[in-house]
Amino acid sequence: MPKYGFLVECEARPGKEEEVSRFLTEAKALVDQEPGTLAWFSFRLGPSSFRIFDAFETLDDREAHFQGKVRDGLIARADELFSTPPVITPVEVLAAKLPH
Repeated sequence: MPKYGFLVECEARPGKEEEVSRFLTEAKALVDQEPGTLAWFSFRLGPSSFRIFDAFETLDDREAHFQGKVRDGLIARADELFSTPPVITPVEVLAAKLPH
């Protein structure tokens, strides 16, 4: 069971909503290359509100993801895509149901 995760909160700049959606969709290919990332979801809450949730078994796996290409892309494009910097919050997973 994953024990650790991140919740990432993003607000798109006006007019950048579809670019953020595309960025998050394309980011999955990068996450697919991370064996320590057990679950990864990007989703939209409203017209300009986006979130990412990901889960890891170990703190080392979470740190490897944190130092990875998706975060690099978020930081590199933050001023262009987001009205405020993305908020990345480490979380402790209390319960989970994942396929075996």
